[in-house]
Amino acid sequence: MARPRNQSARREALIEAAGRAISERGLAGLRIKDIAAEAGVSAGSVLYYYPELDDLVFEVHRDAVERYAHGRSTATDGIADPAERLRTAVESGLPAGPDDPTHRLLYELHSLADRSSAHAALMGSLFAREVALYTMILELGRATGDFTLTEAVGDTARNLVALEDGYGLHIDSRNTAVDRATALRLILGHARAVTGCPRI
Repeated sequence: MARPRNQSARREALIEAAGRAISERGLAGLRIKDIAAEAGVSAGSVLYYYPELDDLVFEVHRDAVERYAHGRSTATDGIADPAERLRTAVESGLPAGPDDPTHRLLYELHSLADRSSAHAALMGSLFAREVALYTMILELGRATGDFTLTEAVGDTARNLVALEDGYGLHIDSRNTAVDRATALRLILGHARAVTGCPRI
């Protein structure tokens, strides 16, 4: 029984190492030896667990989506005030800066969606989970009377996700016209307008 657990731990370590390599170097020209160096193992060890690099990259994408979505849910769980909860959700959806490793990794991996239905499905699943997070918060605010929505809940939720994705990409791309503080101010301003809640 010890062997499967050990193999599982080694696979997880390789997934984490590959994620760091992709975040730091990008997908273009990613090599097995880059991942091996990041993990502190031989290239042969990487190939033993993942004979195909594409399979490892897919596992990195799946892991990144799960960690990110879970982190966003955890950040907002337990916040009773809908306005504070919405603000926290927006904050959790933007990169800390152009070198944010989590967002950089996700943007790199999402670029595979146009060439792979499996990666496209992962990207779509993350979008759906983020929309569901905002939908829940918006419905809570409407139920408590804190929000007076100007559009359908689903449309408002999708727009919030799209705004943070768009601004996040500019932050990651080092667009000097858009930093985190600016993006946060603009998205929260939109959130106040569509919810009628000045406390956001």
